[in-house]
Amino acid sequence: MPNRFRSCAAACMAACLLLGAPAAGTAQTSDAAKAPSTRSEPALSPSKGQDYPSRPVRIVVPFTPGGQPDIVSRLIAPRLTEALGQQVIVDNRPGAGSMIGSRIVASANADGHTLLSISAAHVVTPAVRAKLGYDTVRDFAGVTMTSNAAYYLVVPNSLDVRSVKDLVALARAKPGQLNFTSAGTGSATHFGGEMIRSSAGIDVVHVPHKGIPEALTEVMTGRVHFFMAPFGSTAGLIRDGRLRALAVSTTQRTRMNPEIPTIAESGLPGFRYDSWQALFAPAKTPRAIVNKLNSEVAIALKHPEIVQRLHAVGIEPAPSTPAQLDQFVREQLKLAADLARRAGLKPE
Repeated sequence: MPNRFRSCAAACMAACLLLGAPAAGTAQTSDAAKAPSTRSEPALSPSKGQDYPSRPVRIVVPFTPGGQPDIVSRLIAPRLTEALGQQVIVDNRPGAGSMIGSRIVASANADGHTLLSISAAHVVTPAVRAKLGYDTVRDFAGVTMTSNAAYYLVVPNSLDVRSVKDLVALARAKPGQLNFTSAGTGSATHFGGEMIRSSAGIDVVHVPHKGIPEALTEVMTGRVHFFMAPFGSTAGLIRDGRLRALAVSTTQRTRMNPEIPTIAESGLPGFRYDSWQALFAPAKTPRAIVNKLNSEVAIALKHPEIVQRLHAVGIEPAPSTPAQLDQFVREQLKLAADLARRAGLKPE
């Protein structure tokens, strides 16, 4: 089983959130998640299975173009088109913190022709939104994890810190005086900052902004002190010396910046917070179709050209089984809810 699906001790639960190793013994997130699954898997005759797909397949991305789910989906779509014998198209449906696109897929026919390509928003959004219009566990069938990437812990050049240990020491010496930014309250970058706060036991203030560009600007000007920033938005600024990267959020150093240490090796053992992306189908999609999609996506993610293009933007292919993804989602929903409570966030 891949490392990202192994369990870690309860003591590092906070540091394992959102594609860290799922904490051992974690419960499911809500009454809906705790209830026996209503998902059924209709039997599919060999002939019917061979008939899938019978029309174009749509991959709904609930974000604007350019993010990790969009990049991965557009890279694998041509390979899936060739393998499945029907056109596979990517349909961006952004809005409401990924809820608009997710609702489209949750309510679609469970026949494998409408899929959801989504990030950690799939487990973060339920922790901060009370009315989703769907149930994250019962309305989706996991197809496969597709990729993960690192966040970079960045600080302004004007801040006199050179390591995670320096930043933690400064925050402890000045409780309540340092701050961190994000791309909005309840965003994945917000949860990344909260993980630093929780894991390090420091008193810092959250200063949210409208998006990643605005957050990065605030760091560069020195008005905020640190940010857990996505690689794709940050690499050029780090390369040009406009931001200082203290560490990366993954358990291993990145291919792109092997000189930058991990947060775990820099003073917060066990820390892991990956930017992940996965593919889901509507619940009750026949298991034979889910398995076929899982197999074809895994093959596409091994194609040398796709691997090279993903690596060029700091993304690692990371396929899984459907069962691994479904279990992962259940565990991460619980961990996200726990972290939201510690951060004082309530579903609205």
